[in-house]
Order: sequence, then C-alpha cells, then structure tokens
Amino acid sequence: MLPPAGDGAVAAAGAACYIPRAMTDSQASAPKTGAPGEAPRRAAFDVLRQVLRRGSDLEGAIAHSPRWQQLGARDKAFARQLAATVLRRLGQIDAAIAACLDKPLKAKLNAVQDLLRLGAAQVLFMEVAAHAAVGETVGLATGVRVGPHKGLLNAVLRRLAREGLDVLGEHDPAALNTPDWLWRRWTATYGEATARAIAEQHLREPPLDLSVVDPDQRDAWAAKLGATVLPGGTLRLPPGTGDVRRLPGYDAGAWWVQDAAAALPVRLLGDVADREVVDLCAAPGGKTAQLAAAGARVLAVDRSVERLQQLVGNLERLSLAAATVAAEVQDWQPPQQPETILVDAPCTATGTLRRHPDIARLKQPADVPFMADLQAELLDAAAQLLAPGGTLVYAVCSLEPEEGPERIAALLEARGEMSRAPFAPEEIPGFSGAVTAEGDLRTLPHHWAESGGMDGFYACRLRKA
Repeated sequence: MLPPAGDGAVAAAGAACYIPRAMTDSQASAPKTGAPGEAPRRAAFDVLRQVLRRGSDLEGAIAHSPRWQQLGARDKAFARQLAATVLRRLGQIDAAIAACLDKPLKAKLNAVQDLLRLGAAQVLFMEVAAHAAVGETVGLATGVRVGPHKGLLNAVLRRLAREGLDVLGEHDPAALNTPDWLWRRWTATYGEATARAIAEQHLREPPLDLSVVDPDQRDAWAAKLGATVLPGGTLRLPPGTGDVRRLPGYDAGAWWVQDAAAALPVRLLGDVADREVVDLCAAPGGKTAQLAAAGARVLAVDRSVERLQQLVGNLERLSLAAATVAAEVQDWQPPQQPETILVDAPCTATGTLRRHPDIARLKQPADVPFMADLQAELLDAAAQLLAPGGTLVYAVCSLEPEEGPERIAALLEARGEMSRAPFAPEEIPGFSGAVTAEGDLRTLPHHWAESGGMDGFYACRLRKA
C-alpha cells in the first residue's frame, strides 16, 4: 500500500525503449586490471556536452554519438553511469568545484568546467580511485584543447579527492540537485516535506520494472529473472541489472520495460478484452502493448511516422499487434466515434527524473504552460471524438498541476457533456495512497521509496453523457 502523498517517505513515457544503466555505483567504480579508461570517459564527455551545452536529451545524444557506438558493453555501462551521475548530482558537483576555485570560471572555459564535472562525479560519487579519476580526466584535456588550464584541472580534482567529502557534508543534496524553479513548484504544490522526499528519490538509481505479456507466466518469469512481483503484477529487478536485451525472455518477447506507475492508467479503463480502444499519442507503445496484451483491439494514433515504426517494432518483438494511424490528433477523424480512448499526452515528464536526470537540466519554466496548451487541445479533441456514453482516460508523467488536475478542471468547465468518473482504491489494489480526493490517480516518485520508488503520474477517468 502506498504512503499518503504528503508522507516524507520517483517511467515512464517511453519506458518501452529504456535501456537501464548496466552497473551500480560500486560496480562502476574501482579501477582494476582492464578497468574503464579514456574511451568511455571521452564518450561520456561528448554526450554531456550535447546535453548541457546543446540541449539534446541524453538518450538521443547517446544514439547519435559515434564514440559511444564503438564502446564495448562494459565501457558503455561505465560511460552511461558517469553521464547520469553528473546530471543527477550536478548541483552538488558544481558547488564542490566552486569551493575549490578562487573565482568562477569564465564562460569561454565551459569545456574546462565540464571536464571538472566529469572528474568530480568519479571522485565524489562513484568511488573511482583518485589517481585514475584525476589522471584519466586530465588526459582528456589534450583532445579537448583546453590549453594552459590542464594544471587547473589537475589541481582542482586533486583537491576534491582530498577535501571533497568534507565539502559534500555541508550540502543539502535534495535542494541543491533540484533546479530552483522545480523546487519552488513542488514545495508550493505538495508541501516542503513531500517536495524533499521527491527530490531525494531522484538521487537514487531506479530499479528495472517489467510488464509480462502473459499474466499466467508472471511468477515463472519472476523466478527466472530473480524479480519481485509488485502489487499490480509488475516485475521489479534491482538497479544495475544490466542491458535488458541480454536478460532471459527479451528475445522471446515475454515482457517489456514499463515503470510500475506507467502501468496504472490503462487499468482505469477496466476490462478491455475484445473492446476497441483508441490510444492517442501512442508511441513508443508501452501502454499500447499493455492494451493489446489485455485483449483489446487497439488503434494507435501518433503524429510521428518514425515513432509509430518504433511502436510496431516493439509490438512485433512481443508478438502483439495494433492498427496504427499517423496523424495529428487535433485533425484526425475516425470512421466512427470510439467508445474507449486513452490519451497518454506529451508533457514535461517531470515525474520521470529518477530515470531521466537530463530532464531536470533541459526543461525550463516556460515549458509547463506550453505543454499545458497542447494538452488542452488534445483533451478537447479527444472529448469530441469520444462516443456518447464512452470512457476517456487522460494521463501524463508530469508532477505539474497545470498538466494534470488543472487540465481536467478546464475541460469539465468547457464541456458540460464530460464528467469525472472517479475510481475506487480497490480498482488498483496496493495503490490506495495514490487515489486523490477527487478520485483521480496521482503517484509520486517517493511512493514505495523503500523498494525503489516509482514514476510520478497523474491520470483521470472521464465519461461522456
């Protein structure tokens, strides 16, 4: 059972394609014979530059990095862990570096700053031996052309190796690693205790959650994988499980990756066996797979042809199928009004920071109203498409009220034929703490913190008169 949302006790959109980091902090650490050297560090540096200086998302930067593709499995795991640690702990890392400098670095020295970040992450949070972290990071400077600042890199990193842990002891990690605008928002929305609990969960490497195609085989796959079965049927493996493509059952299409919270919105539709369900904004297809596995006849709609192809590929691996349509939801007209619609709306994804720490560095305050306007258009279009008497579930992996309850309130005010259809806690056993006073779903990252948390999701069930 979930703790109350205000308790002090973090999917995902795109979870079907998520490949977790393959090592825990401790596994990625100690340099031994054959330990990771320059190549993975340089790949991690290149990817971080794309994220922090050019605004690319982490997975996209990895996918388009030639250096990354040349790495072996172990080096890829180390490089991913390194890049993710810098992004997850960026506030503390920058504060620790600043404490070792007489004056801030000039803007033109941003490459030096990013090399310092790379080295600091290894020394402070990954337990890499100081001589390896310092030596390898300084060695990268030659290829980066930081000129006379090699000595500065060496001096700062050596000082961090000596004094860094003392500096960290003065930090408030939850607040320091959360962008100020998000910290203020979450404090205003959920209260300071819950905002802190959310932020603390974002600092922990998340577990790996799987949804099984055949529920009758769930226990068998849990045994084969060494997984825990969560309420709702999700299989949970510990952080550092490895590349999912190498796990038993991947090639057989027995399961797909889906955060425990991401699996809940579909359940608000009830029994979908033999029902036609329209899945709007469907790609990359985690919820489409869930609907198809439950026996629904799914029509998946998405604006992106490329993402729909990815969805189809995911379904083919699982031996599942869905009809697809590439179209803008606002312009699309089905041959007949559907009785069941799922709107898995695009959003700021601030509920998934524990899995995607780059989001905290990429999103800005202006993104919230921008996405809220788009969601309003999608919700209104879906309400128009829905047949009289039909059911619509709206879901977002965002923690921001403008993208969740405020969108529903605005829709209900504008469309008198739409009404909320509250759900009862017994509809999703084990998640009673995620039921709001209005009968909506609200999961928070620190729910189930003791077993790894979950993504932050909001979902609401609506009916049309």
